[in-house]
Amino acid sequence: MSDAAPVAPRVEPSPSATVLTCPSCGGSVKLRAAGFSVTVACEYCGSLLDVTNPSVRLLVEDHRARAELAIPLGTRATLRGSEWEVVGYLRRSENGAYGWEEYLLFNPYRGYRWLIANRGGWSLGEMRTDAPSGSSGSIEIDGDAYEPFFSGGSAQVDYVLGEFYWRVAKGETVDTDDWVRPGVMLSREKNAHEVSWTRSEWLDAREIEAFGVTPARRIWPPLPHQPSPHGAWLKRGWKIALAAITGLIVAMTVFGGSRELADQTLTIPRTGSEATSTIGPITLSRPYQKVEIRADVPALENGWVDLDYRLVNRASQQSYQAYGAAERYSGRDSDGSWSEGSRGKDVSVASVPAGTYDLVVEYKGNRWNDPGARSSSTLSITGVELPQTGVGGWMADAAEPQLRIRVFQGALFFGNFIIALLLIGVPLVWVALRHLSFETSRRSQSDFAGSDDDEDDD
Repeated sequence: MSDAAPVAPRVEPSPSATVLTCPSCGGSVKLRAAGFSVTVACEYCGSLLDVTNPSVRLLVEDHRARAELAIPLGTRATLRGSEWEVVGYLRRSENGAYGWEEYLLFNPYRGYRWLIANRGGWSLGEMRTDAPSGSSGSIEIDGDAYEPFFSGGSAQVDYVLGEFYWRVAKGETVDTDDWVRPGVMLSREKNAHEVSWTRSEWLDAREIEAFGVTPARRIWPPLPHQPSPHGAWLKRGWKIALAAITGLIVAMTVFGGSRELADQTLTIPRTGSEATSTIGPITLSRPYQKVEIRADVPALENGWVDLDYRLVNRASQQSYQAYGAAERYSGRDSDGSWSEGSRGKDVSVASVPAGTYDLVVEYKGNRWNDPGARSSSTLSITGVELPQTGVGGWMADAAEPQLRIRVFQGALFFGNFIIALLLIGVPLVWVALRHLSFETSRRSQSDFAGSDDDEDDD
């Protein structure tokens, strides 16, 4: 499919419009580009008139009803800073199939342009007097490269109305080839006498609405040079995402590193009673940070240690609470030895503001009372009789049960970083997939679709 027409002559300011009388039907024909147009089609009967002859000779008589045009002849509108008037209309096709419409625009200072309508999409075509460089494959003009899309086509005129700068006639055909880049098509038309080039640029809805028409909301499959509606968003989205990810990495680097604030070893009472210890001062320097508390009980076996924490701000007495329990169990059964749990336990407190704090730790050691073990009401440890429940075991075996508490400063949870990446990445991936679907469908219509695959197979 091609949008081109023979190259227009250089234009100088035009005199006012001239009114002619159609020799076929007697209707008044308004000549809007008098002195430049060669032929004009009567808008009432469709007859083609030769306006170079003072007597307005009838070239072709085609008695048919006036076409219902989306943009009536004589319509004026401003497009890209210039006022244009619709002076001619062509309906063209690929040998009767895949039809499209072309409206000839005229401005006495800017010359001619084409409004091309195809399946609800609109383009602005400008005839070129220079040919692009490159003889095969991609070509280049004005520094822009174009990829081949259609080759060896044939465009014919099916209907003509209005006035034109060359002798156009119904049934006229030209050979066509098309190259595209996003938003632009470069078309070559050739007949026995000349070769002409037209550059057609995609128009968005706001531009074409100036002529009183509304483009289709969705064109599927896409037109050869139709830009992806997701391309601009995707381009901006990747830039924003890259900036956001960079910011996250910097934040994780600056604020996410751990720093040890305290390390203290406490003694667990053998009697199974609860004990309280205070660790401090603990200074938090960042505006907000995560505080990690790690407890380790090296001698723990078949029991657990309850851990209650209160991080208390010395100035305001505001406290942040957390709970944990270190548990470790092991034994042997018919399947062999087994173990579960851990001798350590980590807990975190999020978004703690800067300040000086004390960590109050309440802790209690416990042993597991195995129901399969021999029952006894007391257990003697170094001559001291202790109750069977809650004492003995690992607490008795250890010379002095120890609880090591370490406090670390952090700022960001790694999980939050992952969530942030997902929030950034999921929309981008979704739009990228839609963009890929659009581009795949657009390229699949090309006469050169799949040629890369064929070359790879060779």
